[in-house]
Amino acid sequence: MNKNLVNKILITIGFLFIYRLLAYVPVPGVDAAVIASFFDSHQSDALGLFNMFSGNAVERMSIIALGIMPYITASIIMELLAATFAPLGQMKKEREGMVKYMQIIRYATIVITIIQAIGISVGLQSLTGPNGNSAILVDQNTFILLSAVSMLAGTMLLMWIGEQITQSGIGNGISLIIFAGIVSAIPSAIGQTITMVNTGAMSFLTVLAILALILGTVAIIIYVELGERRVPITYAKKVMMQNQNKRVMNYIPIKVNLSGVIPVIFASAILMFPMTVLSTSTNPTIIALTDYLNPNSYFFNFLTFTFVVFFAFFYASITFNAKDISENLKKQGGFIPGIRTGSATIEFLNSTASNLTFTGALYLGLVATLPFMIIKGMGVPFFFGGTAVLIVVQVALDTMRKIEAQIYMSKYETLSAVGL
Repeated sequence: MNKNLVNKILITIGFLFIYRLLAYVPVPGVDAAVIASFFDSHQSDALGLFNMFSGNAVERMSIIALGIMPYITASIIMELLAATFAPLGQMKKEREGMVKYMQIIRYATIVITIIQAIGISVGLQSLTGPNGNSAILVDQNTFILLSAVSMLAGTMLLMWIGEQITQSGIGNGISLIIFAGIVSAIPSAIGQTITMVNTGAMSFLTVLAILALILGTVAIIIYVELGERRVPITYAKKVMMQNQNKRVMNYIPIKVNLSGVIPVIFASAILMFPMTVLSTSTNPTIIALTDYLNPNSYFFNFLTFTFVVFFAFFYASITFNAKDISENLKKQGGFIPGIRTGSATIEFLNSTASNLTFTGALYLGLVATLPFMIIKGMGVPFFFGGTAVLIVVQVALDTMRKIEAQIYMSKYETLSAVGL
């Protein structure tokens, strides 16, 4: 392993360590004990889901309690607008325009963060502990100001950490932050399960069933994520070291899941935005609405499935450009056997990608919903469903691929340096 790769890995670990430290920095003016006792009874509902994605920062009312989700929500909004309005889409394609595009996302993140922070601050005013102690130690206006500024600073810092990991470390910084938050909750979930088994609240057979379900889900995810359709390509002329004008076969790999982990993250961000604002309200109408958005409800899982399938098709249509692939093939003298170059190749690639995306979208939707529904029936008191497993496995696979790419790149550079 070369020094450059080691440095990138160390940089990534260092930034993730800073992220975990920030999870223990509370917002000024809150009683952490009252909030912790409140979350003890909300580990398997909407707040439990939100707490899981933040790496338990919400139950500590940390400055990064909102996590990276405001940034993801802003990115979703911009992606939808870019697909709808041609000038914005053109801005995204240009190099200078991309800088402006990212700047707009940052400004939108600030607005969304402030709205969510104020919503949480107002909701915490009515929160009391078992002894009647208020969760807020200062007056309302002061706390709203302190929490809004603190959470805004925390979210912007997380956004910066994610960008630094992407640029200087290994893997996608935003995905790794979510990955680290989910993984950090595993030890406490294991300890909680052991306690329930020891006290007789959960049978050992149930634990084995949960473990089998998780391992089965992981195996399915790995199998599908590595699956791809290889479209054969023939090059009429391909110059090789010793054989010129030799007809050789190659292929275009089209993954079953073209969109990766993005649809699941997008769907979670969309659903958690209203939950964050509404979950602490005492209004009867809002409470009834919140009940419909509870992760324990079938309606919530139906929405999750619908959003995941939608974003799978949406993101695949953005990432897979059949026209560019067809033009590159034509320039290189390549073609798909039995398919004419040009519009016929574009149509064939789009049809193949659509069929694979349909299968991939159903896979993502089922994995994101079914495991939690099964675990819920077993009476597990913490939120760790298919969405969490899916994100953890996909981010781990993506990071491993990028590490392997760095290793191969260093080998090629070494061979080039010695003249081979």
